[in-house]
Amino acid sequence: MKMLLSGILVLWVGGIAVAAPREIDPQPVVADLILTNGKIWTVNKAQPAAEAVAIWRDRILAVGSSADLGRLAGPRTRVIDLRGRRVVPGFHDSHVHLLGSGQRLGEVALKDARDETDFGARLRAFDRKLPRDRWLLGGEWDHDRTFAGKLPSAALIDKYVRDRPVFLRRYDGHMAVVNSKVLKLAGITAKTPDPAGGIIYRKPSTQEPTGLLRDNAMNLVGERGLIPPPADEEIAVAVRAALAEARQLGVTSVQDMDGSSPATRTKLFRLYQRMSRAGQLTVRVDLYWPLAEWQTLASLGLAREFGNDWIKIGGLKGFVDGSLGSSTAKMFEPFVNEPNSTGIYVTPLTSLRESIRAADKAGLAVAVHAIGDRANAEILDIFEVVAKENGPRDRRFRIEHAQHLRPRDYARFRALGVIASMQPYHIIDDGRWAEGRIGKKRCASSYACRALLDAGARVAFGSDWSVAPLSPLLGIDAAVRRRTLDGKNPGGWFPEQKITVAEAIEAYTLTAAYAAFQEKKRGSLMPGKLADLVVLSRDILAEKELANVGSTEVVITIVGGKIVYERKK
Repeated sequence: MKMLLSGILVLWVGGIAVAAPREIDPQPVVADLILTNGKIWTVNKAQPAAEAVAIWRDRILAVGSSADLGRLAGPRTRVIDLRGRRVVPGFHDSHVHLLGSGQRLGEVALKDARDETDFGARLRAFDRKLPRDRWLLGGEWDHDRTFAGKLPSAALIDKYVRDRPVFLRRYDGHMAVVNSKVLKLAGITAKTPDPAGGIIYRKPSTQEPTGLLRDNAMNLVGERGLIPPPADEEIAVAVRAALAEARQLGVTSVQDMDGSSPATRTKLFRLYQRMSRAGQLTVRVDLYWPLAEWQTLASLGLAREFGNDWIKIGGLKGFVDGSLGSSTAKMFEPFVNEPNSTGIYVTPLTSLRESIRAADKAGLAVAVHAIGDRANAEILDIFEVVAKENGPRDRRFRIEHAQHLRPRDYARFRALGVIASMQPYHIIDDGRWAEGRIGKKRCASSYACRALLDAGARVAFGSDWSVAPLSPLLGIDAAVRRRTLDGKNPGGWFPEQKITVAEAIEAYTLTAAYAAFQEKKRGSLMPGKLADLVVLSRDILAEKELANVGSTEVVITIVGGKIVYERKK
């Protein structure tokens, strides 16, 4: 007996459903790899749990009992005794910046600096070891942690590094501080106007720039070609470092929101293709282009999902607003800490609407960054209008972050078929200071994983690495327990928004794959799907392990049937 499933021949051998390519002789079927005696969580509602999984080449042959799948073993089959360990589908991160994160691994790290003394010591130490012709970049500083909420300035940076250009981003990427040397190089003075969608911080008495640049104001440095672009080898080193981090953490697929310049993105895409052909990719990559460049893809006749199982053009990403940490998220009501501001539109709504309409009409997938409650409401409105104008189809519009929402907008995600692409680690990180930005009432309807799921919305999880750690297990722990990093909410910050471990796993696997139009190939463990899976050190689905989810380690990562990471004993 045999049947066809998604282009894969499903064979019945000894009562076991197994998958094999149509071109092979159906007898005999022998697995290359079998994981046995484990606790398999499939994220497949038809068969949620099993003891074993068998793999042939890059596909899952069968999922079932250890005894039954043992029949698929041959003399060359590798059999791994899991000894009761938990197995889940490979984690699918729906929002990373792979190249930038790889670069951050080799740049100065300031996010956890305890105070100004520590901050300055790290800058000086990095300055001493950096070649003299290089800019000092990176940082990912957190002024709430290091400076008790006070924003840094060029004068502060000058105290530690004066003689080379310094450009340091806040960890959310929506604000940067530069030293006086960069202000001079970029020609930013009291007479320089704020660019659209950006703010130059100024000294109240003189209007001279303080050295702090918000959102599009950072382009006054970045887009003037002052910062040397990374060389080919620098890009390759950064990507290899990022891939190593991903496989160690069980990440088998990513949707890469990138953010680099057009020239660098071209180099990055070519590198991904070369690595794919050489069998060097250990993570499946869906690369996103800026929404403003939709014509670049459309003019070539490209539509969503162009590529192969390893590298695809995932779609387009746009922006409505900035971030909460930089007080540039677009809100309906003013910020508590800046009562004269409701945030900013990074992109004018009229041009944003037109770009989405045109890109959607061209068959390209669209994802849009929205943080503030007004930003989210506005983009939901735009998505609704565009869908009506362009007609019904499977478009899967996405809102990246979807952090601060009015309760009335929860149900709109399901009604409009919009995916909430969220990063749960932001809950426990931002929860340290978010109430100081927008107050308790608005925080109560923010990071609303539970409310969105209860409203029937699809919630896909990711990390926003390097804004937050890449680890999906830390993300799952954040979604489930919501314990802020400052230790002040041991029972959970707004605990009514907690979700279950099983729901969090699904958001990090099958729903994230759905957000990438890949749910037929990835995201769950069932015959015919790609053999991407992870073996964990603890059973994170067990109630007794709830407090240990964040400290759980990845034991084995398998991508395309190959073991790409195995923890040293």
